[in-house]
Amino acid sequence: MNLLQRALLPVALAALAGAGFWAYTNLGQQEKAPTVSYVLLNGEKLNSNQWAGKVMLVNFWATSCTTCVKEMPQIIATHEKFKGRGFDTLAVAMSYDPPAFVANFAESRKLPFGVAIDNTGDIAKQFGKIQLTPTTLLINKRGEVVKRYVGEPDFAALHGLVDKLLAESA
Repeated sequence: MNLLQRALLPVALAALAGAGFWAYTNLGQQEKAPTVSYVLLNGEKLNSNQWAGKVMLVNFWATSCTTCVKEMPQIIATHEKFKGRGFDTLAVAMSYDPPAFVANFAESRKLPFGVAIDNTGDIAKQFGKIQLTPTTLLINKRGEVVKRYVGEPDFAALHGLVDKLLAESA
């Protein structure tokens, strides 16, 4: 080992120890859901602070996304199964989705939960620059993102996780 390597060795070891300590102290911490404001198709203005104490399913989707359209009946069934226990759902249509298409889809499918159009793309950006649809996030009662699904979730596993989260205290 040359002189330069010997001099840099303590610096490298300290950096590794610091990274290890950071990973250890952040182990098990959940990503906090961002605070976002949105307007539902019915004109109601809401924000994510109102989710406190609920388990939330936030589904980013588009009417042009075949997987989104295919999974929507299961999103509806999930909402219906858990809504009476402190569970809610928000469907966020992507900014490129024509509002008339979103409104028609929501009305014709009788979506039983809130539907917002992310006109500016700001909601998707705040949730981690979401671009792929469907992307679904499961948020616990403390406002932490517990699970992020890209593509169609395994709904049996999702239901098991929702049951577990609903049983937790806020």
